[in-house]
Amino acid sequence: MKTILKKYKFDFPIILVFVLFVGSSFYFNYNPGKQIFKDNFWMFFKEMLVILPVMFILIGLFDVWIPKERIQKHIGNASGLKGMLLVMLLAFIQAGPLYAAFPVAYLLWKKGCSPVNVFIYISAFTTAKIPMLTFEIGFLGVKFSMLRILITIPVFILIGIIMGRYFKRNKCKINEG
Repeated sequence: MKTILKKYKFDFPIILVFVLFVGSSFYFNYNPGKQIFKDNFWMFFKEMLVILPVMFILIGLFDVWIPKERIQKHIGNASGLKGMLLVMLLAFIQAGPLYAAFPVAYLLWKKGCSPVNVFIYISAFTTAKIPMLTFEIGFLGVKFSMLRILITIPVFILIGIIMGRYFKRNKCKINEG
């Protein structure tokens, strides 16, 4: 227990201040504080309760069913352009908030995906998901959406390559423990 308190010594005061603020907002009928709890925190919390368990089940199944050798072969260090296209496709077809992409990215990295492809996956997930793109086309039009995609794809490939070289140069590894 002492190690947990020591490790999170800066987090607990922030949580305590939030709880006190929300509690006093309900006690003193302070509408902005009540709205922060109801409209922001509570909705986000419910979303997390619904999405994260499903994501972790799917990630667990992916971890068990897909062998490490297959990941290394298709999107590993020697995969080249084919690996980049595969991780972009994986990111494009997924749905959900960004925090759902991080466990997938970690699992890909743990299974032998190259750092370049991990960064490309995260970037593609944030900018070019097909479910998000359909809404964007509806609001901003096909021309704008396609232009944005055509501009962002080379940018996040370049960022992935730069970050991959940085990781290789500094010999960054996953902390398995």
